[in-house]
Amino acid sequence: MNLQSMTGFARVAAEHDGTAIAWEVKSVNGKSVDVRLRLPQGFERLEPAVRQAIQKRFSRGNVQATLTVNRTGGAMVQPVINEVFLRDVAELATRLVKQYGAAPASADGLLGLRGVFDVPEAVETEEQRAAIDAVVMNGLEAALAGLVEARKAEGEALRSLLSDHIAAIETLTLQAEADPSREPAQIRQRLAEQVRLLLEASPALDEARLNMEAAFLATKADIREEIDRLKTHIASGRTLLAGGGAIGRKLDFLAQEFNRESNTLCSKSNAAAVTAVGLELKAVVDQFREQVQNLE
Repeated sequence: MNLQSMTGFARVAAEHDGTAIAWEVKSVNGKSVDVRLRLPQGFERLEPAVRQAIQKRFSRGNVQATLTVNRTGGAMVQPVINEVFLRDVAELATRLVKQYGAAPASADGLLGLRGVFDVPEAVETEEQRAAIDAVVMNGLEAALAGLVEARKAEGEALRSLLSDHIAAIETLTLQAEADPSREPAQIRQRLAEQVRLLLEASPALDEARLNMEAAFLATKADIREEIDRLKTHIASGRTLLAGGGAIGRKLDFLAQEFNRESNTLCSKSNAAAVTAVGLELKAVVDQFREQVQNLE
């Protein structure tokens, strides 16, 4: 099954009976579906249907849809000029020039005044309105299909990137597991040296008690459980990526688990080499989680 990114863009244009329509839809990251619409005046009636169509397609992401409508032909609407009002305004402008030295009014300035020049809306029949609405909604469906494909393409790129991150996490986990500092002989040698130094510094200390405390600390510092859990999470991540679908939230939770285990590994480590591996592991996990935020 495909993965979908929450990032994508699509544009679709269509024409019907002298009217050109165009949809532009884009989406970015979001915890849920957040729809923002820009519809031209007169097409607000379609808002509920447009929202429903978008919410049916997507489960996550901030989606913005913009509709533009232009009349390219068909019945032309004649502009209306209120000549009486225009004459009154022109006479007033002339008087202001003579009496107060105001700048002369221009023709386009006078025509731009509200109430002087108006282009009435074309009167549509119910059949014409239904026909253009159908074209608009069909265009939306085509645009949404294009957005889905764009999000899928981005999702497949993310699948490859996330797989690489998981492979890096596995490599570092195995590196920590194989570090010589975790060998029993190394641990015994290190503990014996620590006990010897403590006894030299304070001969009154109980050697048996020191050995017991050292063994306890060695047990607390063991990272076997963290390594085993990391391996389990690695397997889960690969299973989720292979299955696809809307796995963004699941992978985000998995990233939190990766981060928890890498933090614990660093805090429990008693060897510089293992600590270095843990720090690198944290960096890779951060990169993994950052990319997961883009998935649906």
